[in-house]
Amino acid sequence: MSLYENYIKRSEVNSFALRNTNKEKLRLFVKRDDLIHPEISGNKFRKLKYNIEKAKTHHCETVISYGGAYSNHLLALAAVGRLEHFKTIGVVRGDELNASSNRLLKRCTELGMQLRFIDRAKYKLEKYRDGIQHTASRLVLHIPEGGANLEGVLGCRDIIQETSNDFDYIFVAQGTSTTSLGICMAMANQSKLIVVPVLKGFDGLREMKKLAKNANLSIDFSRVEVLRDYHFGGYAKSNKGLNEFVKSFNREHKFNIEQIYTGKVMFAMQDYLGSVKGNKKALFVHTGGLYHL
Repeated sequence: MSLYENYIKRSEVNSFALRNTNKEKLRLFVKRDDLIHPEISGNKFRKLKYNIEKAKTHHCETVISYGGAYSNHLLALAAVGRLEHFKTIGVVRGDELNASSNRLLKRCTELGMQLRFIDRAKYKLEKYRDGIQHTASRLVLHIPEGGANLEGVLGCRDIIQETSNDFDYIFVAQGTSTTSLGICMAMANQSKLIVVPVLKGFDGLREMKKLAKNANLSIDFSRVEVLRDYHFGGYAKSNKGLNEFVKSFNREHKFNIEQIYTGKVMFAMQDYLGSVKGNKKALFVHTGGLYHL
């Protein structure tokens, strides 16, 4: 698959260090999925990969997916459509919006995506649509909001399968739970998955179980721990402490984090590992970040 062959090789695993941790015995690593592509970054690439393979296998001319006004998932799909030469349609939550409402939506249209704006009640019903639709004139593939389907989970499983897979702890941000479920499928028996929801009140474990059931997957969740208290007020919310932490981290390290997803995970990771003793190995999964237009 050209998409995979052209971009996945850019991901790599590097070592790094954190303050207030046992640096002599605690070995830290980062999976740099943020390097894959500037607009199809991190887990967005992962969740689309097998969905796009499915579209190609079944000769679907058009791929439709769902997202909000600032959906990096829709931006990633638009970019994939441009690269892989198929039509894309983005169904956007909010009929008061239009293609000029923000720079991300404008960029989607520049990449050739057709945008459809629907009211929130209708969107809530449609955002789970998944699979191939047969119309009178064409085949269309629907991908649920955020790529939260079996193909998305399997794509995220690849994140860990590309590593040595010998970590004691794996840390990752959680939005739809697709990425964390894929990692949980692939990680070794000695590993513990630490998930950090970025949404306030999000029940990460329940959502993982729900998605696993919908995807007909049998998963052992006994080695999953959810750190619920690092959302900093909710999605896209932050405070002075988190902002200063992110700025300081970015000055000291060779890769950057941001306040929406990766900064919250790294903040939680430093707290969590501060009390870990002994020879341990931990992986931070860099899932990319907001596209800065």
